[in-house]
Amino acid sequence: MATTERIDRRTIGLGAALGAAAYVLGYLVTYVTQRGSVEERFEGFNFVADLLGGDPIPAWKGVGWLFYNAHFVDTEIPGFGGTQTRNFVANADGGSLALLFLVPPLLLLGAGVVAATLSRAATAADGATAGALVTVGYLPLAVIGLLAFGYAVGDGTIAPDAITAVLLAGAVYPAVLGGLGGALGAAVGR
Repeated sequence: MATTERIDRRTIGLGAALGAAAYVLGYLVTYVTQRGSVEERFEGFNFVADLLGGDPIPAWKGVGWLFYNAHFVDTEIPGFGGTQTRNFVANADGGSLALLFLVPPLLLLGAGVVAATLSRAATAADGATAGALVTVGYLPLAVIGLLAFGYAVGDGTIAPDAITAVLLAGAVYPAVLGGLGGALGAAVGR
């Protein structure tokens, strides 16, 4: 990407691939580090659900909630008094759960740096553009994840908040952090 006048298909494809990789890697890091504690927290609920003939909550869905919480996206939980929202990562008392807030920014910054470097961005503006294109791969997976991580409970669904999942996690996070990473990558690469 030698000029700021055009964005070629290669740069868009590169951004899409890096954005998708950042999303998948972020979920995998969350899964590997949190699966055991999620399973432990769900034991009581899943035992009762199993006794009553319901479906237990799979750990991979609970890990998905944490992954979205790490983007400051609350999890919506339907109940008798209405829907409650919770961010399990923000409500944690430190420890490895709080470190999840670092996962999406670091991966998206890194994806932006790589996008700028591989697209041969000549200026910080070119780098920011190349880096922000990680949104092309991140946003569709954020929408798919929103749907995949839902768990039906009665008439409602436990899931990440749809609006902030799409806008904040899917669009703002990758555009801003990927763009910053891209600008940094272009500046360092000169």
